[in-house]
Amino acid sequence: MSLIGHNNGPTMESGASWRRHAWRRARSTLLPTLPIEVLRLRVRRAAEIGLDYKTYASIRAASGHDVVAFLFSTNALRLLPGHGAPALPEDRARHLARLDAGRAALTRAPLTPEAVLALAPGLIDRASPGPRPFAGWGETRTALRAALAQGKWPSDGVVLIGDTAEERQWAAAGKLAFYLPAERYFAA
Repeated sequence: MSLIGHNNGPTMESGASWRRHAWRRARSTLLPTLPIEVLRLRVRRAAEIGLDYKTYASIRAASGHDVVAFLFSTNALRLLPGHGAPALPEDRARHLARLDAGRAALTRAPLTPEAVLALAPGLIDRASPGPRPFAGWGETRTALRAALAQGKWPSDGVVLIGDTAEERQWAAAGKLAFYLPAERYFAA
């Protein structure tokens, strides 16, 4: 039990480094050693969904599930209205074309779900309205659940690819498996 004023910082008791060593050793013996066949399958799956193995393994470890789909914000797809009609950049189109998982887009006005599907024919499976700017937690969760319901995807099997700090919070609100910044995902 902590005393008043205790900040839960590192212990000052003797033997802390030994306990830390013992804990790490015990934890490493509990972690499973994957058979090489399973490891090869996971490396292949990571490549199929456009992730490096380390990121894929982190997502699997955190969620306990495989990645079944990706939600892309229109910012991440670079479908930004402004100077003329938006167009899907070639690097994004190439990446989406070889992606072997569900692909959905979250749109923001003035873009509509129908417009995004028309801008990326065959590259985006479905599109739905994303949360409105500065939406509350509950409204954000509702918008994300509606997008997931279209594909019947479990939230802990979906990765959000975004481009802003606000979009990072969407992943937490929707209880998604992971959030990846667009520059990291599309750089692979």
